[in-house]
Amino acid sequence: QVQLVESGGGLVQPGRSLTPSCAASGFSLSRYYMNWYRQAPGKEREVIAFISPHSGHIGYADSVKGRFTISRDNAKNTIYLQMNNLKVEDTAKYYCHIDTPSMDTYWGQGTQVIVSD
Repeated sequence: QVQLVESGGGLVQPGRSLTPSCAASGFSLSRYYMNWYRQAPGKEREVIAFISPHSGHIGYADSVKGRFTISRDNAKNTIYLQMNNLKVEDTAKYYCHIDTPSMDTYWGQGTQVIVSD
């Protein structure tokens, strides 16, 4: 059974850091591109970062470029999102996602990030 479990969110002040992770089970994520998405209240879910199976191809949305770093540990079947210099506008629920049509319907429960004074 395919499962994605995000964790590591929290409440932080602007300028601080968090590193959410996404643990996969029921499949080997080493075969797939993986994405991080986020959804802020009242907004559509948006992709913010992607990473290729062996980390050779990585990309970011302009809104997080230079502040966020996506990484993966295929041996642990886990991906990460290091988020530095967090801003209030980064407040959202963060999700990982498997970037392939055959696995497109699988989503985890997400991890909530709140950036506030």
